[in-house]
Amino acid sequence: MLQIPLWKRVAILAVCLAGILFAFPNAFYTSVERHNDAVAEIEVLGTTPEREAAAAGWPSFLPSALVNLGLDLRGGAHLLAEVHVEDVYADRMDGYWPEVRTALVGIRDQVGFVERVETAPEGTLQVRLQNADAMGVALEAVRALAQPVVTLTGVGARDIQVEGNGDLLSVELSPEEKVATDNRTIQQALEIIRRRVDEVGTREPTIQRQGEDRILIQVPGIGSAAELKALIGTTARLTFHPVVSPSASPDSNPGPGNMLVQDLEDDDQWYAVESAAVLSGEDLVDAQPVFDQNGLPAVSFRFNPSGARVFGQYTTENVGALFATVLDDRVITAPQIREPITGGSGQITGNFTVESSTQLAVLLRAGALPAELT
Repeated sequence: MLQIPLWKRVAILAVCLAGILFAFPNAFYTSVERHNDAVAEIEVLGTTPEREAAAAGWPSFLPSALVNLGLDLRGGAHLLAEVHVEDVYADRMDGYWPEVRTALVGIRDQVGFVERVETAPEGTLQVRLQNADAMGVALEAVRALAQPVVTLTGVGARDIQVEGNGDLLSVELSPEEKVATDNRTIQQALEIIRRRVDEVGTREPTIQRQGEDRILIQVPGIGSAAELKALIGTTARLTFHPVVSPSASPDSNPGPGNMLVQDLEDDDQWYAVESAAVLSGEDLVDAQPVFDQNGLPAVSFRFNPSGARVFGQYTTENVGALFATVLDDRVITAPQIREPITGGSGQITGNFTVESSTQLAVLLRAGALPAELT
């Protein structure tokens, strides 16, 4: 007869009991998950009676780790999103314009005055020359700005192609650079979507590229595709602009170097702000949901060292001026600078709820999408 030593029996029993103990929370999945979510929210947002009640739904002395259930077992949301890579082409051309202008100004004695054509096709930069006979010189100057395409398949290719027709000089991304830009944009969008989903504590999401410009997102535990789209479909491009006029008309001319921006809450309120942003969301290192001095939900933010220096210098030199916080081309708030802000941090206030301030903080921490998703 097989004899098992006592110590082995005790060890086997202990392992079995430990397994049962750690698997036990999964028998009460909903209660334990609610407890875990409440504990996480209390750490970030503070305590409320509702959160305390949810946290008390599972004894804190028991294990609370859960098996991550997939979309088939737990339910959730499924979304196939298209990335508008054409938006990036247009942004690239906007970024090229100062370089092109500088290159042409250097040969102004030959080409004369130059101006950008605002009605150019999207993704194309067009410049009109005063002296069309100098087009060859202008083409040579602008083509000198081209850089090699940074991909294995684009070896030997340049990132822009420049053409002339009469007095019109046109610049656009080369086909090889468009392919490289598409790949970079999709990869960046994948990383940002993954960070946004991870920020809300979702377990075992599936986020992967499908085809040339689409991304498949499957997230267990989210109630609907609309909820998922609200999380990952917002571009969340944050910028900070000097306010030229807080009471502009949508039909008015904001003046050179300025633009009109609509208020987020009041569709009848328009601002004229400087087009060039003082700072952007890329300068942020953290954003958290908080409550302001009046007890209303807000979002606190903190800049990186370089952003903090710019923010401190600007607020020091512009005490009394209005400073607009713009999210996806809508003004969230435009407060007056009452004193220099040299600590590198601030608050975004507005008509927030606790949920909307939390979501905005998630979006700002994860970063802005490089292009719109639909």
